[in-house]
Amino acid sequence: MDAGRNAGKGRLLGLSLPWIAGLALLGVPRVVAHDLGPPPQAVNLVLVLAPIAAWIAVALWKRVPNPLVTLLAVGLVYGVLLGAVHQVLWTQAFADGAPALGGNLAGTLSPAAEDLLLRGAAMVSSLFTGVLVGLISGLVALGLSRALHRN
Repeated sequence: MDAGRNAGKGRLLGLSLPWIAGLALLGVPRVVAHDLGPPPQAVNLVLVLAPIAAWIAVALWKRVPNPLVTLLAVGLVYGVLLGAVHQVLWTQAFADGAPALGGNLAGTLSPAAEDLLLRGAAMVSSLFTGVLVGLISGLVALGLSRALHRN
């Protein structure tokens, strides 16, 4: 009965939405640490690699049908969280002065429009980063899954 009840859950993504969100949340401490001031190098390395290793380990442990799709979804949610944290901690991250457009664009927009543009670019960059991390970890998990479950 348990297998039948869970058969449709997360079929497309391989994991339920709470699992996907939970895995994505593992990357948030690194984002906070980065925005509030760089942590020591060893701590930063753990904060970068441990969530990705957990993503891959869960995809293998749960034997998701397509680790690439699953971890792309995790990466997308991570990208949204990354962007949201950057927005919330914007003033702390740029305590010495917010970024500004330079060169020919310097001073061409109102301060509010320039802030909106830069924050929007940060959000797009965060989404791209999350999806890229999901893609790379998904490819690694896919390769490991095929190697481990070859019958």
